[in-house]
Amino acid sequence: MTQVYNNSPLPFQGQKRNFAAIFRSEVAALPDDTVFVDLFGGSGLLSRAAKDARPQSRVIYNDFDDFHLRIKAVPTTNAILAELRKVFAGSPPLKRVPNETRAQALEIIEAFDRNGFVDYISLSSSVLFSGNYAVSLDDLKKCTFYNCLRQSDFHAAENYLNGLEIRKADYKEIFAEFKDNPKAFFICDPPYLSTQNEAYECYWKLPDFLDVLNCLKGTKFAFFTSDKSSLIELLEWLDRNEQIQNPFIGAKRIDFDVQINRVARYKDIMIFKAG
Repeated sequence: MTQVYNNSPLPFQGQKRNFAAIFRSEVAALPDDTVFVDLFGGSGLLSRAAKDARPQSRVIYNDFDDFHLRIKAVPTTNAILAELRKVFAGSPPLKRVPNETRAQALEIIEAFDRNGFVDYISLSSSVLFSGNYAVSLDDLKKCTFYNCLRQSDFHAAENYLNGLEIRKADYKEIFAEFKDNPKAFFICDPPYLSTQNEAYECYWKLPDFLDVLNCLKGTKFAFFTSDKSSLIELLEWLDRNEQIQNPFIGAKRIDFDVQINRVARYKDIMIFKAG
């Protein structure tokens, strides 16, 4: 039986676990010859969902963040975690680890780093305070360590990206390739404005965000954002400036409330336009 993923198999900032099931349901109504183009592929969860819902369709996954390398490195990540569990054994859970323990942990990680690719984002969730990420050994060396160590291995996910056409390019290049294809359906999940995006390989600014909105005019798409991105205010501005077309007119909006802790929450938003 083919596994259906409602979560990314590895930690990823901004993954769309809240939307995976409903997104599959929405795209299941699209034709089999739809060409899904995931412009900001991230963890690949939306590309995976599109392929599972429409197995006959082409799905282009823009893996700008090299998530496929992280999937391939799962055995190495598990081996590092096994060594770290021994080192962290005497440290209280969820507390800052002593300097000597931190130094030992860095020695272990650096040894693996010398021998090949290390998935620092996955390791971050085990050694850094919640929500913090390092993307390199140099980044990790600047951080305070906490004992948030994962006690189970990551599951191997060799089949997670099966059937997807993996690319790595600026989203504008991929959009230009498919913009005139009447069968194209664009999956658009850019880094959110006004939120942390340290785990992304690019710095995301308002003009970049507006460029994406401009691309979507006249296309079929699923667009993702949150109420922390000031999108509502932006759309109101577009409505006041009628010479600039609002690409979301006629689209369906679906919200999910996300609770970060007892006092912090926000809304995740999907805007879906199939015609």
